[in-house]
Amino acid sequence: QVQLVESGGGLVQPGGSLRLSCAASGSSTSINAMGWYRQAPGKQRELVAAITSSGSTNYADSVKGRFTISRDNAKNTVYLQMNSLKPADTAVYYCSIATIFGSAYWGQGTQVTVSS
Repeated sequence: QVQLVESGGGLVQPGGSLRLSCAASGSSTSINAMGWYRQAPGKQRELVAAITSSGSTNYADSVKGRFTISRDNAKNTVYLQMNSLKPADTAVYYCSIATIFGSAYWGQGTQVTVSS
């Protein structure tokens, strides 16, 4: 079992920045890929960014150039630096990890609201 605890969400004005963190505990030595998803009201959950154990990254087109995903393997933590935020980025953001055994785990979600 892996437990995920997210932090860093909140209210920010358009053009502002936020940094999300997600710390994994439990059987964290089995972690492979880590990622962030988001779900806006009335919309499906979508992948925002992902990072493999070797550091390869993947981003949704809508966030390329504005968001940066990174991970600290020693701390079993994944980060999402979000810059130049737009109202369209408003959503609940979820951390997710995939283990080497093929299991997936999700965080509880953290609200990000971009509004003036």
